Amino acid sequence: MKMKLTARFYVLLSLSALAASCCQAPKSEGPVYLDDSQPIEARVEDALSRMTLEEKVKIIHAQSKFSSAGVPRLGIPELWTTDGPHGIRPEVLWDEWEQAGWTNDSCVAFPALTCLAATWNEDMSALYGKSIGEEARFREKDILLGPGVNIYRTPLNGRNFEYMGEDPYLASRMVVPYVQEVQKNGVAVCVKHYALNNQEAKRHEYDAILSDRALYEIYLPAFKAAVQEGGAWSIMGAYNFYKGQHACHNEYLLNDILKGEWGFDGVVISDWGGTHDTDQAITNGLDLEFGTWTDGLTMGATNGYDAYYLADPYLKKLREGSASEDILNDKVRRVLRLMFRTSMNNDKPSGSLCSPEHYDAARKIAGEGIVLLKNDNEVLPVDLASVKKIAVIGENAIKMMTVGGGSSSLKAQHECIPLEGIMAAVGDKAEVVYERGYVGDVSGNYNGVVTGQDLSESRTEEQLIADAVAAAKNADVVLFFGGLNKASHQDCEDSDRYHLELPYAQDKVIEALAEANPNLAVVIISGNAVAMPWVDKVNAIVEGWYSGSQMGHAIADVLFGKVNPSGKLPFTFPVKLEDNGAHALNAYDPQDLTVEYKEDIYVGYRWADKQQIKPLFAFGHGLSYTEFTYGDAKVSKNSVKAGADVSVSVDVTNTGKVAGKEVVQLYIGDEQSRLERPVKELKGFSKIALEPGETKTVTFSIDPEKLMYFDDEKHEWVLEDGKFTAYVGSASDDIRTQVSFEVR
Repeated sequence: MKMKLTARFYVLLSLSALAASCCQAPKSEGPVYLDDSQPIEARVEDALSRMTLEEKVKIIHAQSKFSSAGVPRLGIPELWTTDGPHGIRPEVLWDEWEQAGWTNDSCVAFPALTCLAATWNEDMSALYGKSIGEEARFREKDILLGPGVNIYRTPLNGRNFEYMGEDPYLASRMVVPYVQEVQKNGVAVCVKHYALNNQEAKRHEYDAILSDRALYEIYLPAFKAAVQEGGAWSIMGAYNFYKGQHACHNEYLLNDILKGEWGFDGVVISDWGGTHDTDQAITNGLDLEFGTWTDGLTMGATNGYDAYYLADPYLKKLREGSASEDILNDKVRRVLRLMFRTSMNNDKPSGSLCSPEHYDAARKIAGEGIVLLKNDNEVLPVDLASVKKIAVIGENAIKMMTVGGGSSSLKAQHECIPLEGIMAAVGDKAEVVYERGYVGDVSGNYNGVVTGQDLSESRTEEQLIADAVAAAKNADVVLFFGGLNKASHQDCEDSDRYHLELPYAQDKVIEALAEANPNLAVVIISGNAVAMPWVDKVNAIVEGWYSGSQMGHAIADVLFGKVNPSGKLPFTFPVKLEDNGAHALNAYDPQDLTVEYKEDIYVGYRWADKQQIKPLFAFGHGLSYTEFTYGDAKVSKNSVKAGADVSVSVDVTNTGKVAGKEVVQLYIGDEQSRLERPVKELKGFSKIALEPGETKTVTFSIDPEKLMYFDDEKHEWVLEDGKFTAYVGSASDDIRTQVSFEVR
């Protein structure tokens, strides 16, 4: 504890010194805080000195559903936030969740973040951040409530589709460009949900119990990268408890780690309804309170924002002298700093909305994220030169997916559904017939956004299957679109899935189709892994994700070969739920208020490796329409001193007939660790484009940090001498070459 307090002391001391030095800048004719030429810290201190106690308190809590107050007397504007990580939420009423009725608040829906993570391409993350940042800026938003980087611990988590998978290294690398490009638009990201919000069941109530090692190695790295490398300007606290305190006002997470160890100078924002205690909110690191039940306790009183925990209750304590104004000033400094970066940033660009460039970006990202899971007998790509009739089966071929799912629900200007994309790609080259096959979720509205689709159905389950089979028998190729949707207890905020299996009796439909026509490709639309008892009966399987406005076009691009698939899974598909560590150890119960992370650091492929479990589809898996061969891995030095870098190189060749992209993956295994470590851990990846016959050399630099583990007892990262093995391959279960080196 002494070490942590000392670290915090020095961070605060350095910030104070910086502020003091900045305030010595030459005086301008007007107020320093309104002078763009002055350093931000000088402007912050000047604005702070002019504010009354009441004004200070006013800017640290909400004034409406999605905004906080400015200081009108000083010309300091409000801050406006917006959901979400996949597109800009439509405008809502001042004090209600329902739509405001605007006609110009539609957006481009970008692919869900599972799809972005599946690109394994930092350039795609940069393009995503740039595009969504421009849309947020055009809509005059100051804070984008995203991206989400919570770790995929269980495939039942209803909100996994909003995150970047199971691996901390992959999530860390993908989040940084997103953050940087959004903020170039003068829009702050709000990275969420910090931390340990790894399930939706009892999300306001459960207490996460885990080792510091698991916390630091698995659940925090992506947040740390967003803060220290991405320069994130705000971060959102999670709903759950940790160490007996809510994450939105958690001493250890916010003060000790985030603001102390990481030196975060931005704003900690509560999740909506995530604040529960005035005293803890004051002292434990919360800066800006949003969305609390407006009497501060139990109900949503109209325009009751002055009753928030950081509103009148805080002001009363300040006036009585039971709360220190020094702590208040730190919160206000952070909020002012955010304002000068966003709402008061006169140099920010104007942005753009629903532009052709944004639609192109959505389609490109989706195309790179779609994963070809299986392709026996070269069912895909569909050859329109030889195919005369295509049967499209399944509700997910026609159901709009941009509406619903919780706070990421959107009012998309346009959504190309899969059937529409297929019809556009086929044109008059073949006949396309459609059958529903099953009935799933027929609803089509969320908080007043309505799809306008009529998905009512009078046929029985038996008749639907019979009609689908009849269409399949008369077709040259069958494309089935199923999976999940954004209904409750599927991929949806505030509820977890009940099981791993496909809903709506889809397994029956798929098995019947497989028997009717061997040229069957199953396209799964989901943000989660699903069970596939029919996997050996189906020749082709595609993970299509929730791919946004251009979903139909992007999937058709892959199915018909316009785009050679290059996506790789960002999480493991287990054969059965018990193959997942949390479930194998009975460490997930949707009714349990104490969630013990018994699997510790063994999340996803780490658990599969440890237990020697063969997954349905492994982390990092994804096929192509071409083939890639790997040469022997070579290490720059067989032995290096502790603290020195080492590099590993490998030649990769496209031995197929078409151009393609391969994600070359580097995993590191520690062969002689004092503490038990995973068999291997992802520590590098590179996505390369290769023409037929082309060879490229991929080189990975391995710095000491990539070889470390976190020692709970020492509370520090440790690098030990000993033997390490570098594994290079196409997936976590498809290692093509390996080489060892020693640290001494």
